[in-house]
Amino acid sequence: MASVSFLRLSPITSPKTLAKPYPFSSFAPPLLVFLKSPPLTVPSLKPTTTRMSYNPTPATERLISAVAYTLPFFNSLQYGRFLFAQYPSLGLLFDPLIPLLNLYRSIPYASFVAFFALYLGVVRNPSFSQYVRFNSMQAVTLDVLLVVPLLLARIFNPGRSGLGFKLMVWGHNAVFLFSCFCFVYGLVSCVLGKTPYLPFVGEAAGRQV
Repeated sequence: MASVSFLRLSPITSPKTLAKPYPFSSFAPPLLVFLKSPPLTVPSLKPTTTRMSYNPTPATERLISAVAYTLPFFNSLQYGRFLFAQYPSLGLLFDPLIPLLNLYRSIPYASFVAFFALYLGVVRNPSFSQYVRFNSMQAVTLDVLLVVPLLLARIFNPGRSGLGFKLMVWGHNAVFLFSCFCFVYGLVSCVLGKTPYLPFVGEAAGRQV
């Protein structure tokens, strides 16, 4: 009888009076919150391309810079006389330059005229670009350095035999080969529009320009 009276006293709840399982969205399970939340939009990532500005060196500047390296090269041919005497076939490589060399030597004081024309007319002329002035200054600096072996030979006078003469021959050969390397390297770089940096010369030329 106690159980029956308990059933009678307990109210009967209808489905309408049942409490909602999750009245607040903050207490809802994570799955339901995820389903009710709006879909995420992922921004489209477009590849960005950076355009690099490429300014090629004009042909006139490359030509002037390449011609400037002929000054020290022509003045250094005198250092190759020992190599030409020892290897006669080596002179065949320089046969195409003989007409230009004869024209250069036919002008009185051609070396001094070309030196001051290149230094005062190009290096110290602000109307020319930095590219032309730097290459011309390298050629001028190299031409000045080529005078040093001649001065040393006249001061010490090594003679025609002995150890001093051998040292002079080795020194002249080294100067000639170094000058040929600088000429080819500078000429090819200027034709391609690149800036050559000659060893022992580039740093000194950069400070003067």
